[in-house]
Amino acid sequence: MKYQDLAALYDQLGATSKRLEKTNLLAAFLKKCPVDDLPELSLLLQGRLFPAWDDRQIGVASRIVLKAISLATGYPVSKIEEEWKKVGDLGDTAAKLVSKRKQATLTPQRLTIKKVFQNLRKLAEMEGTGAVDAKVKLISELLTSATPQETRYVIRSALEDLRVGVGDGTMRDAIVWAFFGDDAKIRYDDKKESFEPENREEYAKVVGAVQHAYDVTNDFGEVAILSKTGGLKKISAVSLSEDKPIKVMLYQKAASLADAFERVGRPCAFEFKYDGFRLGFHKADGKIKLYTRRLEEVTKQFPDVVEAVKKHINGSSFILEGEAVGFDPATKRYLPFQMVSQRIRRKYDIEEVAKKFPVEVNVFDIISHNGKSMLDVPFQERRKKIESLVDPVLFKIRCSEMIITESDREAQAFYEKALRAGEEGVMAKNLGGVYKPGSRVGFGVKVKPVMETLDLVITGAEWGTGKRSGWLSSYVVACMDKETGEFVEIGKVGTGIKELEESEGATFEELTGLLKPLLGRETGREVAVKPKIVIEVTFEEIQKSPTYSSGYALRFPRLKTIRIDKPAQEASTLRQVEEMFREQRGRTA
Repeated sequence: MKYQDLAALYDQLGATSKRLEKTNLLAAFLKKCPVDDLPELSLLLQGRLFPAWDDRQIGVASRIVLKAISLATGYPVSKIEEEWKKVGDLGDTAAKLVSKRKQATLTPQRLTIKKVFQNLRKLAEMEGTGAVDAKVKLISELLTSATPQETRYVIRSALEDLRVGVGDGTMRDAIVWAFFGDDAKIRYDDKKESFEPENREEYAKVVGAVQHAYDVTNDFGEVAILSKTGGLKKISAVSLSEDKPIKVMLYQKAASLADAFERVGRPCAFEFKYDGFRLGFHKADGKIKLYTRRLEEVTKQFPDVVEAVKKHINGSSFILEGEAVGFDPATKRYLPFQMVSQRIRRKYDIEEVAKKFPVEVNVFDIISHNGKSMLDVPFQERRKKIESLVDPVLFKIRCSEMIITESDREAQAFYEKALRAGEEGVMAKNLGGVYKPGSRVGFGVKVKPVMETLDLVITGAEWGTGKRSGWLSSYVVACMDKETGEFVEIGKVGTGIKELEESEGATFEELTGLLKPLLGRETGREVAVKPKIVIEVTFEEIQKSPTYSSGYALRFPRLKTIRIDKPAQEASTLRQVEEMFREQRGRTA
């Protein structure tokens, strides 16, 4: 399939903020796309080169892209940078320069989706001496054959900054509209200019099947192929793979223990809500792998956890979930999340860091065992299964601390016990609840005593001055607008960050190191940041504000911690912000 067709679709997607229009455009495109191109197309539409569970990155900075544009067009880098400052977008800048390029190939080849995908993916494999020149040539090769329109999106894809507003929900619905029109009884509504289901129940069934398939594969390419070639029967039969990560089930917040009982029922299970790092433990073909909730593999960073899982969990293959909780090796006191998070980013001296910051694994759920899925098994039975498989060893591995009760008094006592132990609070779980990957379905809720915080994505920053020179500071933060699949700004955070390396808390140097690979265009001291890093933010109040694209602003925001365990897609939503705004200070909906 020609890349120019995809570039034209990108233009159409970027021209509308309406989710239904985007879904309609995507559905029509997926329907005409050859099966062989679906894997690459599904990723490119999301601005990705690898599935969510594959942690490889292209690793292309704007400096490399500038050199590639120069090589393809004949313009010096200084001229391109000058134009970039005027235009504000490097993709648009490259498109403008390509349209009047100084040099051109004699026999330009038309770009295909596969060619663009293959060239861009090769960028992730290039390391060491000569890697920069090789990356420049690969990108330049594409630009030499690209039209101005194609150039815009080759550059944006290389920088992993596509910005056409295609989120997971939009991709899922587009697959449903494209391939299940008959099953879901979907018809085209001329007035609404979109597909509408005639039977809401049938439609929900199909959407649920496609969502489930994506939740267990984390690959829209695979889901699209199965949908196009096998229909509802094939998509409904998709099963777990124990050697791949799976999206974790998410939990809503309850206002109190009474609210928790109301939402999950009596009796229910209460578990400690640990202040640790959520991990998935996967065993397949004799190998153990560890994944974060962001689907990143961290097996190498936790050799002690691998050893504990290998020795103390029975089974030839399995997927279990638990929390790695840090503790002081001398006092045996449990430590806050920030201490454990230091281990995630370490690439060297891992054994030494493991001794300095040991963790205890608290297993709280099981998803499959010996090749058998347990997604539809009630929680109480899953818990019994865990207890039969885990051989507990204090300060190494054990089942999460839990009680089953219908008593308010017992629940309160257990809650206070969790807080005395230094944990965040408790989880309340429905005893009959099944496991729904990636969903907040109400089978469990969390109860915490602290004021609600927001998990926000950094989308911009400023280069510091004076003693903060060389560091990024004053971070622009955003929440997720689920309707458009885009991040909308809600304020700037500049407090709660340390200037010097200390035992606890994030530093400007640490944040700058995380954000540098994600930097985009710069305007003076201000710099755009690709939305990948999530931080937990406290605040005094939410206010209405025309200053930020969300329509709201945070009063006295403060960084609490860097949530490197959370993907940007799990950031707090605009709807949550709106609900919190209504509820604060006695406001009601």
